Amino acid sequence: MRALSLGLWPAAAAALVSGCGGDGGSASLPRLPAATPAPLAACTDLASRLNRPDTTIQRAEAVPAGTLTVAGQPVPAHCRVTGAMNSRVSAVDGNAYAIGFEMRLPEAWNGRFFHQVNGGLDGSVATAVGPVGGGGPLTNALAQGFAVISSDAGHAGSLGPNFGIDPQARLDYGYQAVGSLTPMAKRLIELAYGKQPDRSYLGGCSNGGRHAMVAASRHADQYDGILAGNPGFRLPLAAIANMAGVRVYGALAHTAGDPSTGFTVAERTLVSNAVLARCDALDGVADGLVQDTTACQARFDLQRDVPTCSGARDGSCLSAAQKTGIAGLFSGARSPAGTLIYSSFPYDAGLATSGWASWKYSNSVTRDPGAVGLVWQVPPEPVAGFDPLAFALTADLDGLLAKVNATNATYAESAMSFMQPPQADDLGTLRNRGAKMLVYHGTSDAIFSSDDTTAWYDALNRRHGGEAADFARFYRVPGMGHCSGGPATDQFDLLGPLVAWVEQGQAPGAVTASARGAGNAGGVNADLPAGWSAQRSRPLCPYPQVARYAGSGDVESAASFRCE
Repeated sequence: MRALSLGLWPAAAAALVSGCGGDGGSASLPRLPAATPAPLAACTDLASRLNRPDTTIQRAEAVPAGTLTVAGQPVPAHCRVTGAMNSRVSAVDGNAYAIGFEMRLPEAWNGRFFHQVNGGLDGSVATAVGPVGGGGPLTNALAQGFAVISSDAGHAGSLGPNFGIDPQARLDYGYQAVGSLTPMAKRLIELAYGKQPDRSYLGGCSNGGRHAMVAASRHADQYDGILAGNPGFRLPLAAIANMAGVRVYGALAHTAGDPSTGFTVAERTLVSNAVLARCDALDGVADGLVQDTTACQARFDLQRDVPTCSGARDGSCLSAAQKTGIAGLFSGARSPAGTLIYSSFPYDAGLATSGWASWKYSNSVTRDPGAVGLVWQVPPEPVAGFDPLAFALTADLDGLLAKVNATNATYAESAMSFMQPPQADDLGTLRNRGAKMLVYHGTSDAIFSSDDTTAWYDALNRRHGGEAADFARFYRVPGMGHCSGGPATDQFDLLGPLVAWVEQGQAPGAVTASARGAGNAGGVNADLPAGWSAQRSRPLCPYPQVARYAGSGDVESAASFRCE
């Protein structure tokens, strides 16, 4: 098993000269048959019919149409099944563990299965509706007729990061819960409909995007379509880098103990505006969006394009120390030994949002230290007396990089093994059986960098002879933060295009994304600039293509842009 480098993969890639829309790509790849529908034949008796010693069905109940709504739309009638797999008591920490799950089986089934993988440290069973991508989605897999499963990935949220003391809980969280749930879910579908699913899909965002990346590698024989959003597929490294970042912001702070004063909202707005001044019009129109992210990073220079303070900081300039510290973080946080911890981040228009700040200044001293110290490092920190803030600010960064790669007699698999895809740039199994993958990433994501995902796709393309677009496509979402929000058109459906690609051979090109302005049924995006139309739309383009203004037409409409 080849480990991924700690550093960012080289960013240079061979241009994709074909396969960016239209037909299904290489004629040598198989095309999977389309799913066929079937009616629900069993529901409340599924508990007695599922004969698996590793699984307990706690409840199976009919859910009338309209009981559940998403974006104001009633979800059709379905069967809801809740249960648990692999129940046990840990010999290491004495806590009870199981893989809790919820499965929703529509009465009018389209023959497809969707495995909804969830975010963060997991620990709770989210409502199994099936995300389709972006923020505030207007549709969902369940409403479209998919059978959908969701799980807690093998531990209760009440444990917080303490579940990491149990070695099996670590592995379930990393990848084994998906491996356990998949055959059980397919058997439950068979009992409910009289056949197993014709086509199976898996998708999620953030840690769910990581789950999806892992599944594309580890479970490519079980899933026909993979949808990965803002994938934190090197999550331990991103968390360590985020803790390194808060130390820099803390050192720059003018209020002791408040890292947000190291790079204030006024100063972040200043930088975002400077980025727009240099890069906004690269796509042919100044509209508050940086479409050509790659060109922007070469064009924008923090030292040159942002004024340097000659006196006190007042929001109209950055101090020389700020420029040095902030530029260092955007080029990629480094350990004291000079090791690149994770990835560079692109300068973008969404730096001034509250979501960006929460990741950099809050989650870096609350979520990240618990995950690194208790879930990923070997050996874990003692639970008793663990102080997340102190750990975030004082732990040896070089030591943490070693510990997330370490093993011992109790923890036989390192975090960098159980959290990452084994070979992220080799998707030969997925490719060769006709399965497909779509990936998207917001360019203003503060915790998982779109630069890292871009480097992954470049490496994937090299590994597969410049033909990655025949089976995997990547969409950068300008301005979008972590899975949603930011000054962005962040509402879009990539599940529909994925199904069409897998089952009809229709390779996706431009995908329309919309802003979530006033009155949007999926919820209003508070980060939208005041001058935007509430219904602004833009095409999302398969990388390396960029949305460019056609030269005429309504600048608020996707129809006025082309992927080039």
